[in-house]
Amino acid sequence: MALLARIYRSDFHVDFVGRRRAWYTVSGVVVAICIISMIVRGFSLGIEFSGGAVFQLPSNGGTVEQAEDTLANAGIDPSDSVIQQLETSHQFRVQTRTLTDQQTEQVTDALAKQFSISDPDRNIAVSTVGSSWGSTITKKAIQGLIVFLILVVIYLSVRFEWKMAMAAMAALVHDLIVTMGVYSLVGFEVSPSTVIAVLTILGFSLYDTVVVFDRVRENTAGIATSTRRTYAESTNDALNETLVRSLNTSLIALIPVASLLFVGAGLLGAGTLKDLALAQFVGIASGTYSSLFFATPLLVDLKRSDPAVVALDARVARDRARRARSGEGLAADTSGAQAARVVGRGGDPRGLDDGDDGSDYLDGPGGSGAAGPGEGRDGGAWGEPVTAGVNIGGAARRPQPGAAARRAGQRKPGRRGRPSGKKRR
Repeated sequence: MALLARIYRSDFHVDFVGRRRAWYTVSGVVVAICIISMIVRGFSLGIEFSGGAVFQLPSNGGTVEQAEDTLANAGIDPSDSVIQQLETSHQFRVQTRTLTDQQTEQVTDALAKQFSISDPDRNIAVSTVGSSWGSTITKKAIQGLIVFLILVVIYLSVRFEWKMAMAAMAALVHDLIVTMGVYSLVGFEVSPSTVIAVLTILGFSLYDTVVVFDRVRENTAGIATSTRRTYAESTNDALNETLVRSLNTSLIALIPVASLLFVGAGLLGAGTLKDLALAQFVGIASGTYSSLFFATPLLVDLKRSDPAVVALDARVARDRARRARSGEGLAADTSGAQAARVVGRGGDPRGLDDGDDGSDYLDGPGGSGAAGPGEGRDGGAWGEPVTAGVNIGGAARRPQPGAAARRAGQRKPGRRGRPSGKKRR
């Protein structure tokens, strides 16, 4: 709770960019697990994609084992079927492979006899779907996804730049793989509701990433002539400035989706809700993670080789080295050592970790982490000089006396001012 309170007070600065290799490792492990699961386990395709027949009938106190025995007696392999007992409606939902008309009639009569259903035509709902319908839906969904991605790349390239578009697309592919991998791992049925949910989370993931990139563009505008902040540091600041907004948006979106998933599907047994809710829940969480920990750090790596960024980093390093030599108080250490400067009267220090990209703000010893008087985040002048003692570069410097104090100290004892009536020549 204390950590969340610091985040919402904007009193917490995360080094997203400096620790990007750790985020890449986490994403790589998760994506690898999801891909292996999709290859080995595959997906549990719904009847809309695989084709087959569905029988929905009153349970009348029967059990799933009785339904399996009934299918076996009718010549249907129970291992190729899915039998669900709907607790809320006290019904069975029996899904089988594609059946002929004669087989469908045999299964209907066998189920009616087993569960004492007097009027099968009215009390047993039978629906059949061919596999060709599912393949058509799959092709249309893939075509729509390709067109969507092309349009997004064009828009982001025009609105921002092509490297931002590439980073956003990589984060989008990351979210797709994670969402579909979770479906493969948990064995949830893939239905048309799943396709709708996946298309929905694509928009959410891109929305979050575009908001962060827009802040990055604002922070890096005109930075080519700056000597205060590198591109990585300005990008990391943009992430921290949008951190609270991203968390709030994600939490507001996840609460109702979690209600659909855990209450609607878990407690009430509404099977149609879980197909929609699981993809949205996983996709929203993955989209928030990728926009903060994957897309923007990847953008920094893509921009690292730009001549303007290379020149900027070199100029900032030279300026920090010059200010360190001149005793301005910033101990620049290109090997990654910590540089610290104490500012303000209250002894409230804050340092700057110049390791890697120099964007990690750390609380100094004895301070609460809050900014001191006149403190800024421009990487250079961290505060205005004060009359109290200031610790600069690790050495304590005594406050210099003012002009009035110096004049008072130079006067001889027993004399107060000039003699009356005399003028100095």
